[in-house]
Parts: sequence; structure tokens; C-alpha cells
Amino acid sequence: MSIEAQLFELREYASREHIKIVKVFTEAKSAKKPGRDQFAKMIEYVETSSEPLGILAWHPDRLARNSVDGGKIIYLVDINKIASLRFPQFWFEPTPQGKFMLQVAFGQSKYFSDNLVENVKRGIRQKIRRGEWLTLAPMGYVNNFKTHNIEPDPVKSRVIKRAFTAYATGKYTLVELADFLADHGVVQKKGTPFAKCSVVKMLTNRAYIGFVKHRGEWHDGTFKPILSPTLFEAVQKILSARRKPRKSKVRHPFPFTQFMTCGECGCAITAQYATNRYGVTYTYYRCTKKNGNCAQPYIQQNLLAEKIQKLLQTVSLPREEIEKMEKQITEWEGESISSRGNVVQNLKTKLSGTKEKLDKLVSLYLDGDIEREIYLERKDLLLR
Repeated sequence: MSIEAQLFELREYASREHIKIVKVFTEAKSAKKPGRDQFAKMIEYVETSSEPLGILAWHPDRLARNSVDGGKIIYLVDINKIASLRFPQFWFEPTPQGKFMLQVAFGQSKYFSDNLVENVKRGIRQKIRRGEWLTLAPMGYVNNFKTHNIEPDPVKSRVIKRAFTAYATGKYTLVELADFLADHGVVQKKGTPFAKCSVVKMLTNRAYIGFVKHRGEWHDGTFKPILSPTLFEAVQKILSARRKPRKSKVRHPFPFTQFMTCGECGCAITAQYATNRYGVTYTYYRCTKKNGNCAQPYIQQNLLAEKIQKLLQTVSLPREEIEKMEKQITEWEGESISSRGNVVQNLKTKLSGTKEKLDKLVSLYLDGDIEREIYLERKDLLLR
């Protein structure tokens, strides 16, 4: 709207002042830095013109807010390529005093631009100190314009938590998780499920555990996290394991392995799944037969459990042993209560030590003793 309004006002001004417009250049890029395409074309048009031309603009800061472009305009006035500069709210004459005032206007525009940048940076630094979110709320949060922070969305935050919990089980792929989110109403703007890269970005977003990111660096936030650190780290382990496909080290849920040996050959007992013709899956136990031939057959898990149960029912403890163990359990419970207090104190000491390390790390980085990449890596480890 700003460019459209400027053009309208300038045409009305040209009509009142009887100014003939020979060509219009519309530049949408900021005048803060040199390198604007339309501005370069305008300068080239002025330089190659057979007669001096004038430039009509809304304000000098529309022409330049940097020393390079401002100097170029003043130089073209010096060599009489620009015969006149007209602004609805700024007066200029091609005299030494007029060129001085024009240079002051360009310098003032540059000062305003630079000062605005510093004010914005100062505001961002203060928001980071207060732990406030800096931009538009991520998925699962909403912006609270009263507190200038973010807070969990009543519905989407629960969906995000359920998605993390589902993925932590290891039963979902990225595509299946995207479909899970879509089934619960979390989709892209065009209504389709998220792509795999978007799902990974969501699963690795530390805003869900209360962190704020600025220029590649994470900071502590004061807004309410959606996830617990334990759940977040469980998801990260699954993502890390799936980035480099390798043989899974997760054991199958066979409860009766690793404590039995074969009564005939002495080999270990192993287990496996088998599916019958009706599609029903059973668990069988058998001898590994690593020492050669063994005549022992397979046995189903439910039958093996019955045999173990019958065997355990034949075992009993003397009354004296039971009383002795109950006394020992009471002592252990008392020690457990005491140890929990010690654990809390140790965690507080560790937290205090971590904060001290973090402060020292920041001091080293500010003093220039370590590189930014190493600083970010170690700070990230300490924060987590």
C-alpha cells in the first residue's frame, strides 16, 4: 500500500507543479543497502540521457539510506546529469548549500535506519533475557499478545504430545506419523499431511521443551513446555537410530530366555515366532543345538509357563527366612527414603554446577577464546 500511495501522491504533485513525468521506476527493495535493481536502472537512464533530467521522489530516504547510493545522486547533481530533485515535503536547489542539505538528509536517513536496527536488536536481546518467544508461535503454541509470549494451544498441544508419545514407541514411521497428525486435524495450509522433512522438523523442535532459538543458538524460555525432556530425548534416540540403518540391538520380548539351558546337551534355550496357516502367531522355545544333535522338541510359551508355574509352586520358604526378609525389606525402604533426599541434593548440586559451567562457557565465547561452532555445541549439551 505504501508504494501505491506514494505514486498517487507524486502524480498529484506533478500535476499541480506542471512537472512532466517521462519514466516511472518502482523499487520495492530497501534503500538501506546498495544493489537495488530498479535504482540502478534509473541511474543508468539518467546517465545515458542526452539532456539533464530531474528526479521526483516522495522523500530523500526513498532514494538512498546508504552512503554509496547517496553519493551517486550527489555526484550526478555535480556533473549536471540531474538538473533538479523534487520532493513534496523537502526543498532542494542545486547549489552548494542545497547539496549540503541533501547530504544531511541522506545521512539522517542512514542514521535513522541504523538506529532502528540497533533498537530492534536491543529489544530482541531483552526478550531473550526474559525467555520470551521472538516470532510467530510454532505449531502447538499460540501467541499471547498481552504477555508478549507464547502458550500451549488447548487442542494442538495435546495432539503434538500424543504424536511424540506414539513415535517414542518405535511403531510409527514418519509418513505414518504425518497421517496420524492429519487424522487429528494438524495439516499443512493446503490441507494435505505434512512431508517427512516437516515431521522431522517438528520432532526436533526444542521449543516443545521450553527453549528459544535465535541465530542458531538455543536459550532458556519462560513459557510452558508441551513435552517432558524424557519424552523428547526418547524421540531423539529413535530418530538418531533410524538416520543410519543398522542391525537393531533391541531384544525381542521373550521372557524365558537367558536363564535356562537344555537338560540334554547343556546348550542355551532360545525362542522364535511361528505363524500357523490361520495367520495366528505363537512363540516357541527350543534348544540352540550348538553342540550338535539334540532330541529335545519345540515347546510353546504358554505350555512352558505352566511348567515353570508348577515348579515354583513346589518351592516354599521357612517362616524364619520370610521374617528375616521382611525385616530386610523394611530396612531397605528406610534407606530408600534417605537416599531419595540425597538424590535430590545431588541433582541440585549438579544443576548448580551446570549453570556455573554455562556462565564460564559464555564468558569464554565473549572473550573470543573459543569458536562459535564449539560454543554452540557445548552450550547445547549443557542446556539439555
